Amino acid sequence: MDALFTFEEIISATGGSACDDLVVDGGAVFSVSIDSRTLEKGALFVAIAGDSFDGHDFVRRAFENGAVLALVDQNRANSFIGLPVVGVDDPLEGMEKLGQMARARSKARIVAITGSAGKTTTKGMVARILQDAGKTHASIKSYNNHWGVPLMLANLPPSAEFGVFEIGMNHAGEIERLVRQVRPHLALITSIGMAHVGNFDRPEGVAAAKGEIFCGVEPDGIVLVNGDNGFMDQIGQAHAARPDVDLFSFGFGADNDIRISDYRVDDAMARAMARIRFGKVLVDFGVVVPGRHMVSNGAGALGAAHYLGVNVVEAVASLARFETEDGRGLVYRFRENGQQ
Repeated sequence: MDALFTFEEIISATGGSACDDLVVDGGAVFSVSIDSRTLEKGALFVAIAGDSFDGHDFVRRAFENGAVLALVDQNRANSFIGLPVVGVDDPLEGMEKLGQMARARSKARIVAITGSAGKTTTKGMVARILQDAGKTHASIKSYNNHWGVPLMLANLPPSAEFGVFEIGMNHAGEIERLVRQVRPHLALITSIGMAHVGNFDRPEGVAAAKGEIFCGVEPDGIVLVNGDNGFMDQIGQAHAARPDVDLFSFGFGADNDIRISDYRVDDAMARAMARIRFGKVLVDFGVVVPGRHMVSNGAGALGAAHYLGVNVVEAVASLARFETEDGRGLVYRFRENGQQ
C-alpha cells in the first residue's frame, strides 16, 4: 500500500510543531483515523474533541493499536512526552488541511452527493459502479458532517481514479463549507424534502441550502438533481449563480433529462427503463431493493456514471450487483394479523 502522507507533509500542511524526539525524515502514514479502536497499523490518529468525547484521552491507546503519529492540540502536547505527536492549533482544522492537500494533489474524478434522503444509498450505488471502472475511494457509513467529510477526504489516496463523498447538513451554510473542501466534478442531489425543516423558516430554505452544492463544483462541472422535487425554482436560482456548471435532472417526470419509465418489480428486484436525453441512451436497469425511490436513486447513479464517461451497459451490470448497507433497504412482509 502506498503512503498517504509523509511526516514532513503533515507538518507542512497543518503548520504543526513536531515533538523534540520525533524523527521526521522517512516517516509516513498510510491512513488517517479519529477512532483509536478501529484504526489500522501505520495510521495518523487525529485527537479531535467531540460533544461526548475527547480524542486526547485515547492517544496512548491509538499508539498501542498501531498508530505511528498523532495530531494533538499544541497546548496538550507536553502530556505525550516520548510519543510521536505533532501539535497544532486545532486538530480538526489540521485534519481539514490534510483533506485539502489530498484533494489538491488528486487527479481523481470527484463526486459529491447530498439530499434530504437517499444520499448514503446513492453514494453506495455510485461507488459500486465506479469501482468496476477504476480505483475508487468512497466515504464509509454516513460520514458526511464537519468531521466526517474532511476525514474521508484526508484518506483519498494519490492513486485514486474516482472519489465519492457524501455531504450532509443541519443548517444553512454547512453544505457550502464542505463542498468547497471536496470540489467535485459532479454533484448529485438525491431529494429535497422536509428533513431539518425545523432549522429553517420554510421548506424553500431547505432547497436553497441544498443548492449550496453549486458553490464548490469545479468549473465545467455537472450537477444532477432529482427533478421530481417541487423546488426546482430554488435549484435554478443556485444554478444561475454558476453558469459555468451544467444542470441535468433525473426522475419519473417527462421533462427530466434522465427519464424513468416502466417501473416494475421482477424477482424481488426493482426494474425500470432510463432514457438519457443527452447521448440518446435507453437502458433497462435494476436495483436489488424494490421501491420507486430506489429506482430513482439508481437512475441518478447511472446518470453520474454516464456523465463521468463510464460505459452505461457496464454501469447497469455493476448497479445490479449493488448491495445496501446494514439496516438500509430492508423489506419486511407482514401477515394480516400484523406479525412478520
